[in-house]
Amino acid sequence: MRTPTPIAVGRFAKKIITRTVILAIATIAIFLTSDLAVPQSAAAYPFWAQQTAPETPREATGRIVCANCHLAQKPSEIEIPQAVLPDTVFEAVVKIPYDLDTQQITGDGTKGGLNVGAVLMLPEGFKIAPQDRIPEEMQEKIAGLYYQEYVPGEGNVVIVGPLPGEENQEVVFPVLSPDPNTDSNIHFGKYQVHLGANRGRGQIYPTGLPSNNNPVPADAGGVIAAIDTSETGDYEISINTGEETVVQTIPSAYELIVSPGQEIAASDDLTTNPNVGGFGQMDTEVVLQSPARIGGLMVFIGGIMLAQILLVIKKKQVEVVQAAEMEF
Repeated sequence: MRTPTPIAVGRFAKKIITRTVILAIATIAIFLTSDLAVPQSAAAYPFWAQQTAPETPREATGRIVCANCHLAQKPSEIEIPQAVLPDTVFEAVVKIPYDLDTQQITGDGTKGGLNVGAVLMLPEGFKIAPQDRIPEEMQEKIAGLYYQEYVPGEGNVVIVGPLPGEENQEVVFPVLSPDPNTDSNIHFGKYQVHLGANRGRGQIYPTGLPSNNNPVPADAGGVIAAIDTSETGDYEISINTGEETVVQTIPSAYELIVSPGQEIAASDDLTTNPNVGGFGQMDTEVVLQSPARIGGLMVFIGGIMLAQILLVIKKKQVEVVQAAEMEF
């Protein structure tokens, strides 16, 4: 059996390396091409709700899916007209109040302002008005806002956000009502409107894992030997378990509720609950009113008023006749 020469070994190694490089380049090219040809949807708040409930954000119980991640309850309101005419643009004003001085724990462990977002479930046929139908005064209110369909092709369920909370405690949705005269599937009558709105980050990701917007639990049980501060300003908590000392680092944005010498168990909270946001939902109604019904109502009311006037005149006439008869 012949022993391969160093030159042959070198050629073989060069061939293997060349093939490996070509395969790596081809693999990268395939991934890049697939991402461009079939782009993946962004997994970002508040669109995460679409991952857990892709068909509709409202569960059979009436709860909106955002509540699965935003566990705290906060008030949210919506103001819409009691009745609207067909093929008209009206405002749906969503109010997401909170204390503007409030700051939350961000993804990197520092403190920052709150964002807001909302999902609005309109009746079938209602949708966000096209740009050329929105009045000028309403366009000023929605400047910088972007509305996205929750389900592509279904314009009656829209989401907006995340938006800076300091500037968007009131979010205006320009809504176009449908016209039953042009769409046989739409009828005049009363319809339900559902709102879900949140401020701040959630406590649970769609995967079920908790975010850092929760109290920090202890990694081990024992006695807190010391609480030091690192060069970056973070807390370094030393926990003496009896067998070893476990050092746990907690970002300075959290507020500690433990002190040296305190005995704790594993998974006990070391900080307060940093969540300052929450989610709220509201249900309301809107009437798609027929212009013919309004006209008929006005004619009916006018007829009643005319009848009452004629009755008063007749009464006066009778009184005059009676007075004349009494004189004779």
